[in-house]
Amino acid sequence: MARRNEEVEALLREYADLVAITGGDAFKARAYEKAARAIGGHPADISRMDADGLREIPNVGRSIAEKVVEYLRTGKMAVVEERRAAIPAGVRELITIPTLGPKKALRLYEDLHISSVNELAAAIEADALADLKGFGEKTQENIRHGIELLQRAGARVPLPPALDTAEEIVAALSGVAGCERCAYAGSLRRMRETVGDLDVLVAAERSAPFMEALCALPVTAEVVARGTKKTSVRTAEGLQVDLRVLPAESWGAGMQYFTGSKAHNIRTRTIAVHQGLKLSEYGLFDIESGESVASRTEEEVYARLGLPWIPPTLREDRGEIEAALHGELPELVTERDIRGDLHTHTDLTDGLAPLEAMVEAAAERGHAYYAVTDHAPNLYMQRMTEEKILAQRERLRALDGTHHRMRLLHGTELNIGPDGEVDWPEEFLAGFDLCVASLHSHFDQDRAAMTGRLVRACENPYVNIIGHPTTRLIGKRPGVDADWEEVFAACARTGTALEVNAQPDRLDLCDEDILRAKAYGVRFAVDSDAHSVPHLAQLRYGVGTAQRGWLTRDDVINTWPLPRLRRFLRKSGRR
Repeated sequence: MARRNEEVEALLREYADLVAITGGDAFKARAYEKAARAIGGHPADISRMDADGLREIPNVGRSIAEKVVEYLRTGKMAVVEERRAAIPAGVRELITIPTLGPKKALRLYEDLHISSVNELAAAIEADALADLKGFGEKTQENIRHGIELLQRAGARVPLPPALDTAEEIVAALSGVAGCERCAYAGSLRRMRETVGDLDVLVAAERSAPFMEALCALPVTAEVVARGTKKTSVRTAEGLQVDLRVLPAESWGAGMQYFTGSKAHNIRTRTIAVHQGLKLSEYGLFDIESGESVASRTEEEVYARLGLPWIPPTLREDRGEIEAALHGELPELVTERDIRGDLHTHTDLTDGLAPLEAMVEAAAERGHAYYAVTDHAPNLYMQRMTEEKILAQRERLRALDGTHHRMRLLHGTELNIGPDGEVDWPEEFLAGFDLCVASLHSHFDQDRAAMTGRLVRACENPYVNIIGHPTTRLIGKRPGVDADWEEVFAACARTGTALEVNAQPDRLDLCDEDILRAKAYGVRFAVDSDAHSVPHLAQLRYGVGTAQRGWLTRDDVINTWPLPRLRRFLRKSGRR
């Protein structure tokens, strides 16, 4: 279940948008954005805090603290309700479009009476925005693309809330008398980057207690359909949950069937047919006799088909069947394999927690090593200086080895400029243990320029990792346009790793790009890009994406022992 921190963060962000839509004070809107971010990233659960406790969180003043207490007590925040009532629902719908800000949404409503996404799409196609100031051809193209992103995302839910809901339901149903097994399946088990609905399976003799329990759970807002074999409910966030109860002897077949994907299941059913068998959610049956030949475990089912067990994250019909038949399935990287995190931030730049808190939390997670990589000066709003970063280095060196003997690496996240240049000269970069370099601006460069920019960054002897390489934000911003084959080749040639950024709105590189890059011999770093203590746990999403990209321990540099990692970081060609 999502922490109250995340609920309050979403509400405060909404209020900041509502203030902006109504032409309110920009400083006030920014204050609520900062408070939202601080509360969302606060390590402690705020649900039992009073106003004084809340005010100890950075950027949370008296007025905001009182509003949060009001929400925690009543489930509502009066100022948000008032602003919602003052703004047409259609305008609030418009601001969900990536690339369309609140002020432009209000202009569209006031000047053209546009109050829905569909009306805006039709207006663009009819060239009705041509005479509206500030809505030139480039702006309209950006809005059109934003609408496409929104429509593609549809009702799909990001991994964290889907996983929170699934784990809450599984925990609750596992405690119902008669439950022999309970687990989630579907696209969530395959760690898809977004989830359309949740599939939950229970193994039990009687289904009624579980159907009743699901309908009565706090997470359930609406019962869509209720039956003896399947019950569907919808959460307050609109996520549909489908519960199926199977006999224990069908558990393995059920998990295989409902995990999917559809394309993978077609392949396994085809193999079954060629062997005179029929595969369903209840088991693998001999077609002539109707006798069950395998069903209790997934391993049993796959083995009877002549296959080893295939990890759920590979089940997309992207060659896993052929690899299994030839004994070539990879031994996928796991979260347990990750020895350290190589991209994290502190409150020296845009992080929320001090260095000491981040280091302590990383040590508690069992890391053998941990890198701090705050932003460099070319990301001007972070106001980094050489003096600040060197002072941090001194503090970090003093902490090295003091928390469970965890070793600390001092790094930085460099900004890749329009021509591929990075912050600080090479002689200064030589003092860092590692450098992550990332794109933070000029996302609209043409393909040739963007490709050259990335390749030049790879060729810098002090750049070890390209962070969140495509810069995509899932459902909000597409990746940059580059010749990725050329970039992948440059990474392999120069010994530059590509990041699998575990922030769930990034997951960048995505699984398909990982597969392409892996073919060039590229190495990868699976990093949390944590800006707060809770963010350190995001590694699980990066590992899931890495698995979907067929990565092994050897492919991922932060699974390596520290001496091997250090050798990799001394990039070939560095003087």
